[in-house]
Amino acid sequence: MPAAAQNHAPLPLAGKVVIELGHSVAAPFAGQILGDLGAEVIKVEKPDGDDARKWGPPFVDGSAATFQALNRNKRSLRLDLRQAEDRLLLKNLILERADVVLQNMRPGQVESLGLDAVSLRLEKPSLVYCNLGAFGAMGPLSERPGYDPLMQAFGGIMSVVGEPGSPPVRVGPSIIDMGTGMWAAMGIVCQLMQRQTTGVGGVVDVSLFETAAAWMTMYSAQYLASGKVPGKNGSGQTGIVPYRAYRTADGDLVVTAGNDALFKRLCEVLNHPEWVTNEQFSSNPARVLHAHILNPLLEDCFVKKTSAQWSTLLDNAGIPCAPVQDVAAMVAHPQTQAMGLLQAVPGSSIPMIGLPIRLDGARPQPRSSSPSLGEMNPPSTSKTRDTAA
Repeated sequence: MPAAAQNHAPLPLAGKVVIELGHSVAAPFAGQILGDLGAEVIKVEKPDGDDARKWGPPFVDGSAATFQALNRNKRSLRLDLRQAEDRLLLKNLILERADVVLQNMRPGQVESLGLDAVSLRLEKPSLVYCNLGAFGAMGPLSERPGYDPLMQAFGGIMSVVGEPGSPPVRVGPSIIDMGTGMWAAMGIVCQLMQRQTTGVGGVVDVSLFETAAAWMTMYSAQYLASGKVPGKNGSGQTGIVPYRAYRTADGDLVVTAGNDALFKRLCEVLNHPEWVTNEQFSSNPARVLHAHILNPLLEDCFVKKTSAQWSTLLDNAGIPCAPVQDVAAMVAHPQTQAMGLLQAVPGSSIPMIGLPIRLDGARPQPRSSSPSLGEMNPPSTSKTRDTAA
């Protein structure tokens, strides 16, 4: 079926209603994924809105660019959940319309409001309810709040990011928040699938700490197998050499000769075939042990040509490589354009990176930009909120 025709097919979650009691990144990103897949997502915001609306500059279309990147395909309902009438309004909305509730409020807050999974599912067993927590629902830290950089630190990620001997470095993208949002969306879809058979919903629990620990899967295995705590490797990877960025005449190029055959080809391209038979470099375990010898030799080679020149040579030899691009270069690259990753969003002044999934060859198309604060509120309600705020 042609891609143009596929875009008119119903999206997988069309007809489903999601209530997002979310702020910042994790729950909003989960809600956006569900919205991109066709769900009607109603974002419940406090009177002065999601804090992420103010996370700028830069600002675009009235809110921070960060907020715009996490909240398309939603509608905004502005409520003060400290007020009994607003809590009742939200509860009735959930009981009457919602298929899914997802929340990342402070520990204990939904329970104090009577909007927790147990309370709501007693009245509506078909409801799928997702908790996005910080450290998880149990254990000595279960009551503590959490944010992406805290979890990159606590989960061990910062201990393996950066150059040896350097201060702790945070991975730039909010991988913990966004990863938790991905797990939340996956869990919600699983519960919705199960509900098709049983008629009963369920509860999904995800947390920032669990996501951080999961990203450390390979490092944890290396530690448990060896007893040695992994350290920082710059752009490299523990256990594979060569597998890192090398400075070229005009930039940096990542080269991943991850097996003996690729290393042999690399030696041929670099005009050093003798390295193949050198006992220190003859196998990957040997190269890992002697990386402190091999990497300076490779650095001396790569600095003699530009990234583009090396890319051509390595591509022709079948050796995986990639230049280190900034975001401007990534956005402008023909591959980004060919994949249709940047999508025009109705109502938005700028395009956005789309959902990184194709369904039957077609990427889901955005239906609307991020909502203005309280756009779902009746005019009289909005006026009351403005006065209260």
